Amino acid sequence: MEILLDAANGQSSETCTLPYSFTELFRMVKSALYFCLLLLGLQAQGQQQEQIHHFPEDQSQAGVENLPYVKLAPSNADFAFKLYKQIRDELPNSNIFFSPLSISTAFTMLTLGARSNTLRELHKGLAFNLTQLEEQEIHEGFQHILRLLNDPHREAQLSMGNALFVDNRVELLQNFLDGVTNFYYAEAVSSNFQNPPEAVREINKYVETKTHGKIVDLVKSLDPETVMVIINYIFFRGSWERPFNSFHTRDGDFFLDAKNSVKVKLMHQNKNFNVHRDEKLSCWVVEIPYKGNVTSFFVLPDEGTMKQVEDALLKETVSDWLRSFKKREIYLDLPKFSVSSSYDIKSLFKKMGVTEVFSGQADLSGVAKSHLLKVSEAIHKATVDVTENGTEAAAVTLMEIMTMSLPFPPPPRITFNRPFLMMIIDKTTDGLLFLGKIVNPAAKED
Repeated sequence: MEILLDAANGQSSETCTLPYSFTELFRMVKSALYFCLLLLGLQAQGQQQEQIHHFPEDQSQAGVENLPYVKLAPSNADFAFKLYKQIRDELPNSNIFFSPLSISTAFTMLTLGARSNTLRELHKGLAFNLTQLEEQEIHEGFQHILRLLNDPHREAQLSMGNALFVDNRVELLQNFLDGVTNFYYAEAVSSNFQNPPEAVREINKYVETKTHGKIVDLVKSLDPETVMVIINYIFFRGSWERPFNSFHTRDGDFFLDAKNSVKVKLMHQNKNFNVHRDEKLSCWVVEIPYKGNVTSFFVLPDEGTMKQVEDALLKETVSDWLRSFKKREIYLDLPKFSVSSSYDIKSLFKKMGVTEVFSGQADLSGVAKSHLLKVSEAIHKATVDVTENGTEAAAVTLMEIMTMSLPFPPPPRITFNRPFLMMIIDKTTDGLLFLGKIVNPAAKED
């Protein structure tokens, strides 16, 4: 995810510590300031784990509901599904794959330096209800999530982090620096943005290292006036709790629509899974767990019902699925696939009502001394690979079933050979790590 912040009047100045008034500062800022926020949603290679947590409203343990990260989960889920629907509306026939947690973390980190209406718009866009969740609790919640996700004792490989690449001419305000360091464990790196090619190499090397080579050359170029880059990355590699046997993988057809199909490799298992048939939404939901404390949901709408299922994507819907799961034997067919997606988050956010932070009226006065900033670009990229052994990122395919009318009916066959949805969920934090829709598993990148 990349976000660039310009000076509010399109101009910049040298760092200055003199006590100028706001009006004087505004006049002094002469050339554009850029603030790049690189949000990276990345890979999941996986297997499952024990029973999944419910969203916080379903938890009954006294005291747990008041923990900041638990109170934060419903807001993050609301944001994830709201953003998914915005992407779906813009790209109705494309693969979708992104990390809502990566995007929300990066923008919430930015709220530490936002003020007035800019801050209010960001809170609303990120689905934070300040009557139920105080600002301090929001940041404490993300702090706790980062701690839990980066637990070195996890069985699945999962890491998430933040970094600030700051031009050596810019002096960050101490409160902002303390906040991003203490709550978000951000690394502050002094960079020479007066040499854009050097800064690009430094940033891309960091991204490639943190994502274990999954995302390379993310930044193609930087404007000579760029002064800051903020990066959030998330990396997941999980092994299936019960891997697919590659001996049973066969060629098959994946139906893009009623007339068109592509050839895919279909993996197969005949085992017990948590399964739910949602008759109201006309879809099947299959939980495929990873080793450790991460799981995945694959949602297969009946033919012609994808939009109906997408429109119903809410945290309450997922909670209903969780409560309704039944362990049963099925014949499962799931395609192998590798998908990458890139998104202009600035454009998506503006259509969701978050506009001021990208305009000349942006108030990010809590970020740096002597600079008036605005976000000029925000980009997110994510990638996923699903194989017999596990997952690197996420994707889902629609399924077909067999009726069960006999006293001892054979297991239903659920074949993800048409467009499907996929979620990767961290059971410790109830965090939606990745969310996607696979409409063409043969397409490499949208």
